[in-house]
Amino acid sequence: MAGERTVPLLPCGSIDEIAEFYEMLGFSRIYYQVRPNPYVSLRREDLQLDFFGMPGFKAEDSYGTCLVLVPDTGKLFDAFAEGMRAVHGKLLVSGIPRMTRPRKRKNADNLSGFAVIDPGGNWIRIFADKAGTAEPEPAPSKLAASLSSAVVMGDSHGSDDQAARILDNALRRDEAGAAPADLLAALAYRAELAARSDDPEGVRAFLARAERVPLTDAERETLADVLASLRDLAATLRV
Repeated sequence: MAGERTVPLLPCGSIDEIAEFYEMLGFSRIYYQVRPNPYVSLRREDLQLDFFGMPGFKAEDSYGTCLVLVPDTGKLFDAFAEGMRAVHGKLLVSGIPRMTRPRKRKNADNLSGFAVIDPGGNWIRIFADKAGTAEPEPAPSKLAASLSSAVVMGDSHGSDDQAARILDNALRRDEAGAAPADLLAALAYRAELAARSDDPEGVRAFLARAERVPLTDAERETLADVLASLRDLAATLRV
């Protein structure tokens, strides 16, 4: 049989808070009820997420998660980021709610993925559809390989402290001989991990190190997404 459709049903403490958050990302309410049980259904184009309210529910204790496959993770991330900036003046990169950036995941066939962690603590894990399989890439440098491992720990497992330890060790060991592109990407992610740990001085320190990485014009063009992430992190310090 064809045409089946799955709609995730996820917990939250407040359906109004959840609805406001997802409306910021471009979703619309298609169903809402308070009694007998709080329930809201939200849709953005073909993506539908439903939530049920649980009084006293703590977002930090949530295990709610779902996987969303999309044709273009970058395009959807940009749309979500635009909504966040319009409401908050910045990306939400730390705490709950927050959003990670699209990055390739070695634990997902090296496909690009990012996550939205909503006010209910639910991880909406958004990945590129495997219909567009990634082409084989050359073996990564030591620093790039460590960054890939850190991304798995931080963005897949939510273990930001472990991700930071991996990168700190790698930077001490490999920074001197690293290619500028690898070094900039590692420093940008390390700055983001500092932001998630509520460490603004750490964010400043890693941003300053990133600014000192020499780049050619061609490298700046290639690393446009990484440079954008650095600007977003700098914005969190100003707001």
